[in-house]
Amino acid sequence: MAIRWEALTIDARDPAALAQWWAETLAWEVVEWLPAGVEVRQPERRCASLFFVSVPEAKQGKNRLHLDLYADDQNETVDALTARGATRADVGQPGDAPYIVMRDPEGNEFCLLDPR
Repeated sequence: MAIRWEALTIDARDPAALAQWWAETLAWEVVEWLPAGVEVRQPERRCASLFFVSVPEAKQGKNRLHLDLYADDQNETVDALTARGATRADVGQPGDAPYIVMRDPEGNEFCLLDPR
């Protein structure tokens, strides 16, 4: 039996807006506007998608699952993401961590890794 990872589903109060934010952040494309949600994929479709579904409530508590992102210039990227609505987050990470924890505009945490 073969199993393949297809998508990571993310709850959102405004799936269309959050999908657009992530598409721009990752240089991906919004590929599906469905009644069930909005799908964002890498243009070459080499990896799983992000699928945003509507929920009535705001996010509460820390994510149990999050994305780790890599950028060539961590500080420049933090500034650019902050200008677009992301915020820095303290989830108990050590002060000398090689990553920066951030939240997207709806509060979902993700990490921006130090360039290696």
